[in-house]
Amino acid sequence: MFRVIKPLNNNGLLALTEEGREVILLGKGIGFGKKSGERIESLTCLPQAKVYHLVTDDENSALQRVNGIDPHAVELAARVLDEARKSFPDMTDDILLPMADHIAMALERCRRGIRLPNPLQHDIMVMFPDEYRIAEQGLHAIEREEGLSLPPEEAGYLSLHIHAGISEQNAGDSLTNIRLAADCIAKIETELGISLRRTELKYTRLISHVCYMILRIRAQEEVPLQMDEYVRKMYPRAYQLAEKLCKALEEKLCLPISSAEVTLLAIHIQRVL
Repeated sequence: MFRVIKPLNNNGLLALTEEGREVILLGKGIGFGKKSGERIESLTCLPQAKVYHLVTDDENSALQRVNGIDPHAVELAARVLDEARKSFPDMTDDILLPMADHIAMALERCRRGIRLPNPLQHDIMVMFPDEYRIAEQGLHAIEREEGLSLPPEEAGYLSLHIHAGISEQNAGDSLTNIRLAADCIAKIETELGISLRRTELKYTRLISHVCYMILRIRAQEEVPLQMDEYVRKMYPRAYQLAEKLCKALEEKLCLPISSAEVTLLAIHIQRVL
């Protein structure tokens, strides 16, 4: 049984389950004529409905979040989510409203001729290739539906939302980690006097390592590696740079970084020399 909290439009409802969970029901015509407080005894009454379960809290209910989002953007986000679930069956519904909010703002920017730059576009594509592919498909679907061509930068931002649905990170955390990793790569290039092409394997390996290193640091995971002295002697330049970068990361993350992480980073830096 569901109780309608609010009809979103003709194709959507915000509702409450018997267990008190907030859900969004989407399907052609299911919102037509529905009123707040109305009971829906079973989904058999709404054969076209899809149910999206939301995780909310008392301070930030789904009703508060939905009120500020164009209902049609919720439908568009659901299509992207459903497509993503084909590749990621464990995709959570939690990303529906944040992604809908982003799509609504992206469409508004497009209508106003505003383009949001994404300097981390390629890095996102490298780190999350499957999510990026799905995001590109989502942009094409939105273009067919809306008649508006969103800029390719939006695929990067949508990728972060999709990744949030299969990880414990929200889109903002993923973006922060990639930005930190990209900053590290830029410092490596400056210190070594080199320029890495974003399309070459060296760059892909290096930024992937730094991103996962940041994840390990945040999770305080240990790296089972005991080669500190060997790497320090064999690759002194790379090791000194790794120490410098890790010290800067410690200050930004306010977390300790083990000597094993420094050593592993030095090995990866040595590979690009």
